[in-house]
Amino acid sequence: MKVITTPLEGVLLLEPKVFGDERGFFFESYNGRRFAELTGVEAAFVQDNHSRSLKGVLRGMHYQIRQAQGKLVRASSGSVFDVVVDLRKSSSTFGQWFGTELSAENKLQMWIPPGFAHGFMVTSDAAEFLYKTTDYWAPEHERSILWNDPAIGIQWPELGMAPLLSGKDQAAALLADAEVFA
Repeated sequence: MKVITTPLEGVLLLEPKVFGDERGFFFESYNGRRFAELTGVEAAFVQDNHSRSLKGVLRGMHYQIRQAQGKLVRASSGSVFDVVVDLRKSSSTFGQWFGTELSAENKLQMWIPPGFAHGFMVTSDAAEFLYKTTDYWAPEHERSILWNDPAIGIQWPELGMAPLLSGKDQAAALLADAEVFA
């Protein structure tokens, strides 16, 4: 596995070593010992989530203000534009975002430590997305930042259609009004 740093401290891209031949491919998608050795992160994952979404679906930007979750995410089919926003008030990159394509083809994963909002937009006809989390979902602590907050300025892909959003995501807070981390 290769670890790639990003402009946001703590957010990492993980590129697995893929073994392939005419029969297909094999790769180790997670190994706790190797993950800790390469990232310096001792993560105890307690919940796995799996979603399927159609082209243009935008899920985000989500976080939990208490029971903050670290997330290891990847697309197991299709492709998404995956985005994180630094919500750590004490960070030099507070309010900044990073985004990249995660796809079944590139097999990249993203490690998102606690303290970040996370979301993605499906760029293929459909995508299946897997999340490993370090804490349990706690709806009473879940918060959302508006996906198109001009103060953040996320550059989402142009798909020739308006993003498909849940009611919760349409009503998300602006960064200026959001609860954030110390």
